[in-house]
Amino acid sequence: MVWDTVSQGRGMFKNLWVKFFFLFLVVSAVALSSALIMRELMEQDFRGYLEGQVEDRAYWITASLESTYEKYGVWANPEIIENTIWALMLGFDMRLHDTDGNFIIDTEGAANTLSPLVRKRIEAISALRVRDIQGKYQPYALFYAGKEIGKVELRFLRSKKEMAFITRSNRLLFLTLLALGGFAVLLSVIFSRRLTNPIHRLTEGVTAIAEGNLRSRVVMSGEDEIGRLSAAFNRMAQALEIQESLRKRLTSHIAHELRTPLSAIRGELEGMMDGFMPMDKDHLQSLYAEIGRLRGILEGIEELSQAEASSLTLDKQRFELRPFLSNIVERFSRIFQEKGVAIQLRCNDRLKVYADPDRLSQIIINLLSNALKATQKGGNVQISAADNKAEVIIEIIDNGCGIKQEDMPFIFERFYKASEGGLGLGLTIVRELVDAHGGKIEARSEYGKGATFTLSLPL
Repeated sequence: MVWDTVSQGRGMFKNLWVKFFFLFLVVSAVALSSALIMRELMEQDFRGYLEGQVEDRAYWITASLESTYEKYGVWANPEIIENTIWALMLGFDMRLHDTDGNFIIDTEGAANTLSPLVRKRIEAISALRVRDIQGKYQPYALFYAGKEIGKVELRFLRSKKEMAFITRSNRLLFLTLLALGGFAVLLSVIFSRRLTNPIHRLTEGVTAIAEGNLRSRVVMSGEDEIGRLSAAFNRMAQALEIQESLRKRLTSHIAHELRTPLSAIRGELEGMMDGFMPMDKDHLQSLYAEIGRLRGILEGIEELSQAEASSLTLDKQRFELRPFLSNIVERFSRIFQEKGVAIQLRCNDRLKVYADPDRLSQIIINLLSNALKATQKGGNVQISAADNKAEVIIEIIDNGCGIKQEDMPFIFERFYKASEGGLGLGLTIVRELVDAHGGKIEARSEYGKGATFTLSLPL
C-alpha cells in the first residue's frame, strides 16, 4: 500500500503541469518569504529606533533630576514631583533612591500629591500606555560634581497606539499573505494549465500521427514558441498526409505499370508454351520491349534514390556554362525537330558555374524532356542563363500546355503526376539534385500558355 502511494506520487511528478504548478508555488513562496523577511527587518529597524528614543528619554529624565538636585542641594524639593510626573508623561514608571538606597518618591506617590482634577487628567494620559507589572526597572546612577547622588529606576510603558499599530500590521500582513497565497495558488493552476494544454494537445497529435491518423491537427494558440511549434506540427502532418497519399498513388501506379508488361510477357510465354504462338524473332522482340518497360520503371525508382543521396557524391567543378548547355541542345535538337518544336539557347560566353557536370546535365535534360512533352508542334523552348553576382540563374521556358494552378504546389512532390504517363519522379529528382547543390528551383505557369522553371545555383 505504501509502495503504491509512493509510485503514484512519482507518477504525478512526471506530469508537466504539476511541475509547472509547483514551480509557480515555489516562486510565489520565495516572493512571500521575501516580503516576510523584509517586514521582519523593517520591524527590527523600527524597534531599534523606538529603543533609541526610549534611551534618549531616559537620559532626559536623569539630566532633569541631576539639574533639580543641583538647584536645591537635596532631593526633598518642590520640583521633584514635577520631574516624576514629567517622567510619566514621557512613558516611564519611576522610582527614586538616594545614595544610601532610601526610597524618595515613585510615580504613584507623585500622582497622589496632585489635585483630583490634575490627577484625573494625568491618569487619562497614562491610561494610553500599557503597564507591564513583570517588566524590569532599568537603574540609572545620578551624579553631581563627580559624586553619585542617588539612583533612579525607570520602566518603560509601551504605548497602546504602538501596540495597536503592530497588532493591526500583523493582522493585515497575515490577511495579505493569505490572500496573495491563495491568489498565487490560483494563478499557478491557471498558468500551469495554460502552458501545458498546448503541449498536451501536441502530445495527442503526435500520438495520433504515430497510430496512423495523418489527418490529426492541433489547435494553434498564440504566436509564441508553442504556437509556432503547433504550426510546424500541422505543416508536418499535412506534408505526411500528402506524402502518404502520394505513396498510395505510387503503389497503385507501380502496380499498374508493372502489371501491364508482366501480363503481356506472361500471355506471350503461355502462347508459346501452348503452341499457339511461334517462338520467332518478332515475338521475342516484343518480350524484350516489355522487359525494357519493366527495367525503365525500376531505373526510375533507383534514379530517385541516387538523387536523394547525391549530396554525398557530388563532384563539383567550375566550368563554362555555354559550351555545356550547347552540347545538351545539340543532343536534343533532332528530337525537337522531329516533333516540330524549336529550341533556343541564350547564355553569355564567359559565364561559369560551380556544379557537378553530370548531375547538372541530368537536371537540364529532365526539364527539357518535360518541356518537350508539354509543347505541341510549332511551339518553342528556350534555355537562358545569366548571373546576378550571387548566383547563376538558368531558366527553361516553353509555350506549351502549362500546369494547372491546383497542381502547382505538388509538382515537385515525389510520385505526383499532373498528367498521364510516367511515374511522377522527374521533377522530384530535379529538386533533390538542386538541393544537393545548395540551390533552389521554382516554377511559374499559366495554364494553356506555357511554363517557366527557374534554377538558381550559388556562385
